[in-house]
Amino acid sequence: MDGIEVRGPQELFSIGPIAITETILSLIVVMAVLLTAGILLGRNLQKRPGKLQVLTEKGVSMLMNLVRGTMGEHNMSWVPYIGTIFLSSIFGSFIGLTGFLRSTTADLAVVLTWAVMTSVIIWYHSIKRNGLLGWLKGFTEPTPVMTPMNIVSEIAQPVAMAFRHFGNVAGGSIITMIIYTALAAASTALINLLASTWVFPAIVAVLGAVLLISGIRKKKTASKIIAVVLMVLGALGVATNLNLLGGIEIPILQIGVPAALSIYFDLFSGFVQAFVFSLLSMVYIAGACPPPEEENTK
Repeated sequence: MDGIEVRGPQELFSIGPIAITETILSLIVVMAVLLTAGILLGRNLQKRPGKLQVLTEKGVSMLMNLVRGTMGEHNMSWVPYIGTIFLSSIFGSFIGLTGFLRSTTADLAVVLTWAVMTSVIIWYHSIKRNGLLGWLKGFTEPTPVMTPMNIVSEIAQPVAMAFRHFGNVAGGSIITMIIYTALAAASTALINLLASTWVFPAIVAVLGAVLLISGIRKKKTASKIIAVVLMVLGALGVATNLNLLGGIEIPILQIGVPAALSIYFDLFSGFVQAFVFSLLSMVYIAGACPPPEEENTK
């Protein structure tokens, strides 16, 4: 489709041999926000907490309960790590709402780094628990024939985690772009149709005004919204027909759409993907860090 450009993170500037891309800038901003929030929320804690401290303690308690229920009491030391991944993912997705900063989770390199880091942690604890030879022997179970498949499965684990997160965030951005571009073309076609004669859009505007008066009298919100839309469409049609806009095209059908799409793709989907990624990390790490009693039975 013409007008749609899908691109990766662009280089903004460089510091010596280090290239600062859009993603790196967003990561720096996210880290600064999280560090600042951690310092401000963690200082001057009171025995009689205020509303902000109560909210903070509630969030920390929810995170601790999630880790406890998923990984077990013996793995509570992983709370900071899981919390860091979860918050980095959420704020990394939400930062795209600014309109000028790129979502960090829309960059495969970012989420792949998190997934590989989690896998390295899992391998370290597996080797620590079983020894290097015992860890390598695990790839031959339940039969040596499965060794290649077990190796591929171990490598595919971080790749699958990364692509799941990246695919949903990047896919949402592409879908938003396609819908936004299509609505721009539809807006132009609609305005041109209304501008073919000033009579029809004038009738639409008058109809909208009548419907607005009726909606105000009957206190019907839906009627008021439809009336305003009709009045705006009619006014734009008349203005375009009389060349009052100087050739300026107003994409009327795009109004409010970016906000609505962002609520789903950036807010809802971003939160869900952060939760799923963190949950998978907890499950995989818990498998490599079983309760002490299970280790003693081996």
